Amino acid sequence: MSYSISQNLSNIQQRITDACLQNARSPQEVNLVAVSKFHPQAAVEAALKAGQRLFGENRVQEATAKFPALKEAYPDLQLHIIGGLQTNKAVEACRIANMIETLDRPSLADALEKASQKIGRLPDLLIQVNTGNEPQKYGIPKEEAEFFIESSLNRFGKKIRGLMCIPPEEENPIPHFHYLKSLAKKNNLPVISMGMSADFELAIQEGATLVRVGSAIFGNRPAS
Repeated sequence: MSYSISQNLSNIQQRITDACLQNARSPQEVNLVAVSKFHPQAAVEAALKAGQRLFGENRVQEATAKFPALKEAYPDLQLHIIGGLQTNKAVEACRIANMIETLDRPSLADALEKASQKIGRLPDLLIQVNTGNEPQKYGIPKEEAEFFIESSLNRFGKKIRGLMCIPPEEENPIPHFHYLKSLAKKNNLPVISMGMSADFELAIQEGATLVRVGSAIFGNRPAS
């Protein structure tokens, strides 16, 4: 396991570098979020030993089970919550995460504000935009995005670092990536999280600063 994860990370990092250079960008502009959801703690540790320090988890409870011990061993480990966040998980998310990428509704903003006041800590935040307006997906609808960004900036200030999206699977992702970059630029937000295993090079072409890659690093997702 350790060798294959190390080799996969090396391959992905090389592809990130190549995509950046092909688009006149510095590879230092793009960070890899290794998506470890449903994979065991041993897989995360193999990636850590290979030099990876930034990870993404969908579920707060799974992150809580896997990462505290790893953070003790690797103090520079960074954890992002990248899945839809329930309001009743806000306290634990604020406690464990360095960034929450999925702020997408006023009720969650309320819960995160209360949680941060309770524990004295608020992670960096990205606003997730439902660029395809898909009813089954998390994310603030496109028509509400600008108002929600403005209100979130007024509430959380510099803790709002940028935007995140997951384009519809059956559509060309480029228009979605282009829209998210334009929205981030309009609001002076530096972080753009978009692109996954199948399309991260296109996301880099369109301006991604974070790409979220799971299966191409850790292999197929184990049964949950």
